[in-house]
Amino acid sequence: MKSLFLSQRFFVIMASLIILFFLGFGFEFLFPVAQVFLMLFIVVFATDLWLMYKTRHPIKVKRKLPELLSLADKNTITLLLRNNYLFNIKVSIIDELPYQLQERDFEMEEEIEARKKIKITYEIFPDERGEYRFGKVNVFVEGFIGLVKRRVRGAKATIGKVYPSVIQMKNLELLALSRISTLEGVKKMRRIGHNYEFEQIKSYAHGDDIRSINWKATGKRHSLMVNQYQDERAQQVYMIIDKSRAMELRFNEVRYLDYAINSALVMANIALKKYDKAGLITFSDKIGASIKAERSKIQLRRILEQLYRENPSEKEADYDLLMRITRKMLYGRSLLLLYTNFESESSLERVFPYLRRLNKLHLLVVIFFEDSEIADFALNTAKNKNQVYENVLAGTYLTNKRKMRSQLQKMGIQTILTTPENLSLDTLNKYLELKARGLI
Repeated sequence: MKSLFLSQRFFVIMASLIILFFLGFGFEFLFPVAQVFLMLFIVVFATDLWLMYKTRHPIKVKRKLPELLSLADKNTITLLLRNNYLFNIKVSIIDELPYQLQERDFEMEEEIEARKKIKITYEIFPDERGEYRFGKVNVFVEGFIGLVKRRVRGAKATIGKVYPSVIQMKNLELLALSRISTLEGVKKMRRIGHNYEFEQIKSYAHGDDIRSINWKATGKRHSLMVNQYQDERAQQVYMIIDKSRAMELRFNEVRYLDYAINSALVMANIALKKYDKAGLITFSDKIGASIKAERSKIQLRRILEQLYRENPSEKEADYDLLMRITRKMLYGRSLLLLYTNFESESSLERVFPYLRRLNKLHLLVVIFFEDSEIADFALNTAKNKNQVYENVLAGTYLTNKRKMRSQLQKMGIQTILTTPENLSLDTLNKYLELKARGLI
């Protein structure tokens, strides 16, 4: 009986019969009509009940999750359903989603032909890392009569782990490494100088360095040929992530820290694909992860697992501690991608001495955030005094952010001021630029 549910059609017919019986007290000829309709309704109801419950296993349900769920990306969940009835059915599907998604009105409706299978997909957008527990799939089955519904609970409870965005990592890998055409988002950088390993001789293309022209090959081919060089390899690239409370701010319900973690995974993968060594350091008031830069087969997996376990801190970042760990871990000049956030000039001034020292020893790139929602808000036309005041505050916020970027650049520190949604792409372009300029 727990699996039996009455449909809306059942209650509409019952209400109609009650009205008909009520009218039968005033119009006697309607009373026997109401009785006939009641008997007919009972027979049809019993038939529908028998059809719904005569099959022991009416419908088979299976849920498929991706091997790894990606943070701050749309992840596709697949449901496979098979109709074991000898007739077509309508189904209402309610999947018991993880509490982290805060979805309380999730429902899908489909029709399945007799003895047929269907595949249904839907998307989820996880905004936190960790374990997501999917419960059972509740399927409410309705036959062609449509008076009763039978609930079938299928698919076992499943735990999916939300990792830093593997989807974003793969997409940007294709953009960064493809040589087929110019792809949207990734800038092609012209190489300067010749501090590279020789790779091949190729036809001249617009933008190639004319000093690379191979005159002997040009004479043989009767067309301009140039020497192509590979980037220098085996450089150390460290992703350094500030986990302090400054990274607790959110954009589209996702913390700045998680955007930084997604970007760090992307950059670790690209660095390894470019034959550089990738390492990771996370810190707040104490050191979290400290993975030395290597180029082993398991290095990316090691970084991925560590990023999955990282948690934010409510305390301030200790840059003196960061200086000590870099002196201990890093040998030789390295590229440091520092993901942090400065909300005021005073917070930047406190860490100026440490940033200068890091930049003298290594090639430092400071990456911090600008809120695109505030930027859009500042462009809105004010319609009253309150909106004028709000627009001024938004404009001041943007001006201060750009002023901080200028201060860092005046000190000779490479700087990226970017929005959370463009973080990985802008960081990738900066890395490719530094490689092309031969700075690392």
